[in-house]
Amino acid sequence: MTSGITPPSDGTAGVDLSGRTAMVTGAGSGIGRACAQALAAAGALVHVVDLDAAAAKSVAESVGGRAHVVDLAEGRLVAELPTDIDILVNNAGLQHVAPLAEFPVERFELLQRVMVQAPFLLIRRTLPHMYARGWGRVVNVSSVHGLRASAFKAGYVTAKHALEGLSKVAALEGAPHGVTSNCVNPGYVRTPLVERQITAQAAAHGIDPEQVVGEVMLSRSAIKRLIEPEEVADVAVWLCGPHTGYISGASIPVDGGWSAA
Repeated sequence: MTSGITPPSDGTAGVDLSGRTAMVTGAGSGIGRACAQALAAAGALVHVVDLDAAAAKSVAESVGGRAHVVDLAEGRLVAELPTDIDILVNNAGLQHVAPLAEFPVERFELLQRVMVQAPFLLIRRTLPHMYARGWGRVVNVSSVHGLRASAFKAGYVTAKHALEGLSKVAALEGAPHGVTSNCVNPGYVRTPLVERQITAQAAAHGIDPEQVVGEVMLSRSAIKRLIEPEEVADVAVWLCGPHTGYISGASIPVDGGWSAA
């Protein structure tokens, strides 16, 4: 189901981030890579953070940024990342699907470390710089699963709901200092993570990948296509622009109408 594909956009219309420094986690592929590219196109210097060294280096070279190879599940390693950041995009994430009664404890804990603890540590480290400059943007790539639940995704849904709360606290505390904090909430995005889910579900259910997309993933979406990473990145850059300084503590659905039902 790929009807209604949105034309490509560089996501930077009206947004000039010259002189700003951004950090994007999970920036080696998918949404993170698209965010790094869009922020760089708007003029920002981008710190590209990823567990995959080759991917981080490739993206950093392509955007004229700086690569950082860090396992965000190891909280102590966050201290290796720079603090002089004006724009923080918390994007890194992973998925595990299992019934709640069988969900591996170690996988649940891993998801919380990467998608809750790491954003907390990064916000905590970068806010003083933002406060000192009187301007900052925290963009948390959440999910429609930060607003809605799905069966078999206890770790992911829990982490995304926690990220929503963290984002709102950062919004309240950052407001007097010119810092906004918001969540972007996409549905299923055409990323390597989702492509692997499509393949796995097709094998598990004995159906074609197209059926997985149309009948499983998009069953609750009014717009029957996967979201492109660039569309999510466009929203992230828009939240850093001159007309969105009064938007804070919000969750912006980019879910094809999923959460409208």
